Amino acid sequence: MRHFLTLKDYTKTEILEIIDLGLKIKKELKGGESKPYLEKQTLAMIFEKSSTRTRVSFESGIFQLGGHGLFLSNRDIHLGRGEPVKDTARVISSMCDMVMIRTFKHSMLEEFASFSKVPVINGLTDSYHPVQLLADYMTMIEYSKDEAPIVAYIGDGNNMTNSWMMLAAKLGFELRIATPKGYEVESDILNSALEIAKESGAKIITTNSVEEAVNGATVVTTDTWASMGQEDEKEQRLRDFDGFIVDDVLMSKADEKAIFLHCLPAYRGQEVSESVLEGEQSVVFEEAENRLHAQKGLMVWLSRQ
Repeated sequence: MRHFLTLKDYTKTEILEIIDLGLKIKKELKGGESKPYLEKQTLAMIFEKSSTRTRVSFESGIFQLGGHGLFLSNRDIHLGRGEPVKDTARVISSMCDMVMIRTFKHSMLEEFASFSKVPVINGLTDSYHPVQLLADYMTMIEYSKDEAPIVAYIGDGNNMTNSWMMLAAKLGFELRIATPKGYEVESDILNSALEIAKESGAKIITTNSVEEAVNGATVVTTDTWASMGQEDEKEQRLRDFDGFIVDDVLMSKADEKAIFLHCLPAYRGQEVSESVLEGEQSVVFEEAENRLHAQKGLMVWLSRQ
């Protein structure tokens, strides 16, 4: 049995196997063929953080695979309201075939997984968002087609940045991260990624210059400046992130065939301009749809371990 908590736990071969399986299932679905790979299986979906894409993609995905999804918010179960995580994990995993958790603390996810009898998937924590990176790389395969991508990430040193570092380190491509001063990536996660990168040949660069990051990049990506739980910091962040918007001027410095990615939700006029988000280089809505297909591949892959 395998859990999917962070890309650090997976090899390059395994990551590509999951994405290839997702692409195969996507092709079948687009061709009018929906195979019940997970017939009569149940996915428990625990949400301590709300979401549009995570809920819709997992609930639709398990249904299309022949199974059933159970939406469980922190108002529906006793988790976080007195019952220990380990008790909830043992109970739910005795009744379901797989569990997806979207929460705040990564340590909570790890504790749940350590007591679970079935695979646990990280639907997002404050530290990592690995399912999003599966969808992102799937989109890169479909729309970038670059065997040696150069990815520029513009924004906060957050869970998306951490996941991009792990993906780059595992797959061996170049990643340039541009953050404002004071918002740099976590040093322990960066050092871990750099250690892995020694084996894969990945190049991970951190800078405070958006131009340095984007110059010649084949993929440009960003994220909201104030994530869920950081609403009280919004006004300060708007000031600190001045100059970090991905607009037409910045995109012009990337490779002429570069694609633009965003995990959404997007705040037009802040981290990205309307013209870039809706422009010809943007594949953000294809990327969003790929959450469905990549996660279906992941669930089927985990069920075979």
